[in-house]
Amino acid sequence: MATIDHRVGIKTSPAELYEALTTDAGLARWWTADTTGAGAVGSTIRFGFGGSAVKFAVTGLESNERVQWRCTESPAEPWLGSEITFHIQPADGQTFLRFTHDKWPERSDFMAHCSIKWATFLMSLKAALETGSGAPYPNDVPVDHC
Repeated sequence: MATIDHRVGIKTSPAELYEALTTDAGLARWWTADTTGAGAVGSTIRFGFGGSAVKFAVTGLESNERVQWRCTESPAEPWLGSEITFHIQPADGQTFLRFTHDKWPERSDFMAHCSIKWATFLMSLKAALETGSGAPYPNDVPVDHC
């Protein structure tokens, strides 16, 4: 198994970051504008990307500390069953987000592509919280030729 792992400091509170990860409106500000279903543990979040969608079951929530999802539906087979965890930790006048996308079947070119895309979306999250304007899909940075 392989893991994508990123860490970013954001000038925001843990509560504001947690809200951006656990509500439709918050998620739509930085990942994809077509987001529905965010909620409590057991809910399923649908993220639309033009003609396709990815669904994640919310598997863990610790208020202002951790958010965890498991992929239940995706056109990209390596994502099925993979897990995403957002760890939230305040330090040094900002809030650090540790992001992992775990349980990839193997390291691959597609995984490397997704790592770059996750980095761009995490920078979109940072911008959304720090400036009020993120770059969610379809307005994200294209990286189709990584």
